[in-house]
Amino acid sequence: MTIIQEAAEEDARLGPAPQEAPEPEDARTAAARLRRIRREVLDGPGDDATRRQHARGKLTVRERIALLFDDGRFTEIDGLRRHRASGFGLEKRRPYTDGVVTGWGPVNGRTVFVYAHDFRIFGGALGEAHAEKIHKIMDLAEAAGAPIVGLCDGAGARIQEGVSALAGYGGIFQRNVRNSGVLPQISVMLGPCAGGAAYSPSLTDFVFMVRDRSQMFVTGPDVVQTVTGETITMEELGGADVHATKSGVASFVHDDEQECLADVRYLLSLLPSNNREQPPALPVHDPVDRRTDALLDLVPADPRRAYDIRAVVGEIVDDGEFLEVHEGWAPNVVVGLARLGGRVTGFVGNQPSRFAGVLDIASSEKAARFVTMCDAFNIPLVTLVDVPGFLPGVDQEHGGVIRHGAKLLYAYCNATVPRVQVILRKAYGGAYIVMDSRSIGCDVSLAWPTNEIAVMGAEGAANVVFRRQISAAADPDAARAASIAQYRDELMHPYYAAERGLVDDVIEPGETRVRLIDALTALESKARTLPGRKHGNPPQ
Repeated sequence: MTIIQEAAEEDARLGPAPQEAPEPEDARTAAARLRRIRREVLDGPGDDATRRQHARGKLTVRERIALLFDDGRFTEIDGLRRHRASGFGLEKRRPYTDGVVTGWGPVNGRTVFVYAHDFRIFGGALGEAHAEKIHKIMDLAEAAGAPIVGLCDGAGARIQEGVSALAGYGGIFQRNVRNSGVLPQISVMLGPCAGGAAYSPSLTDFVFMVRDRSQMFVTGPDVVQTVTGETITMEELGGADVHATKSGVASFVHDDEQECLADVRYLLSLLPSNNREQPPALPVHDPVDRRTDALLDLVPADPRRAYDIRAVVGEIVDDGEFLEVHEGWAPNVVVGLARLGGRVTGFVGNQPSRFAGVLDIASSEKAARFVTMCDAFNIPLVTLVDVPGFLPGVDQEHGGVIRHGAKLLYAYCNATVPRVQVILRKAYGGAYIVMDSRSIGCDVSLAWPTNEIAVMGAEGAANVVFRRQISAAADPDAARAASIAQYRDELMHPYYAAERGLVDDVIEPGETRVRLIDALTALESKARTLPGRKHGNPPQ
């Protein structure tokens, strides 16, 4: 065998000679390529998609994020994420971000985490990679102990990815529940939200909606028409005003996205970062010793005359600033956040200008949820009482007013934050007890000198207690009037409850702000723990 043949055989055994590796990119070239990719991430799917988004009257995801964070400062993660799905043409469409932008930034100087759907990419629909990005940012928020905000503008699950997309929602729901009462969770509905996607916002603490832009429903108008024969538009079925006034899903409703996101920032300024912290306090410019003598004219002494409880709250709180929650739903009770002496405080008050301020199914549920939220995030509670009782009626009884009223009772009894009650005028029957009475654990109960605390109003009570005397009297009308006066004088005067320790003090209306701030300051270090248990079993 020749040397040439031997060499050929050796080459065959060893295989082809290795090719020279290409020269690696230098750092400047690699950095330039990264900048181009980042530009592509920020630009999204292109100008045409952006024009279509604006034509719908909606901002792009980047514009929304710029409005939410201080000076638009935002750190994005997973911007280079792309889906791995194939079939139905998906393998040919693999845009960066996969239709959701995630990251964090400062809001009023404090870190807030966010995920924001990009409707320009797959209509904001959720797929496997999309869901994993949301899971990751929620886990980071939990680890950091910071609020999580969802800017929702998506068309539900990505149909092309099948069950993988549905499983992604399960991971979101699980994290919503795990962080309930631990981190403030806020959902901002800026577009459609249908099917299973609607359940995540309902698990969060607050839901913002924009009129004529956002809709939420489990089944859309086409399905409703097919199943029930009813014809209804998306806005009529699940628009912002529907959820603000009828279902109670929407906590806040706005006319445009700019106003909506400004209010999200304001709400975050009133909430702690997590349940281990106190809400942020501010320096007090409104004097803590300011008298509230205007209340003498705002609240009529006649218990049958109406007034607006929001005017009372505005007179009491710092600078008259009050963020009302669920303004359009169950308006016979008012709930919201304000500052007293610089400290964030939750207010619950009966609204005499709507249904005389009675409690019913919806108002009980509304107040109960608010009380529970305040307790979870260390926000003290002030309850302003002017309640004639629970709303009577077959619909209420069959609808479960007992069960729903018990939700409010449970929420107050379970709350460990400082709690102060102020009885403005009347407080009758079981509704008096439910509205954070001394007997269910409020720390300080104050009453104005016009207050009436009783099982029922004097007229009804006299008809029961003095029924025989009235019917036997020569002049029943005169006897009834005398009986009413007797019952009022003996059992309904302002000092009856104070004499028995059920009211801690009777105060002038002009002292209300001063006394509330004083009480909440004294209770600031209140520490009460509930019995050890896995969890309670509140009425549903």
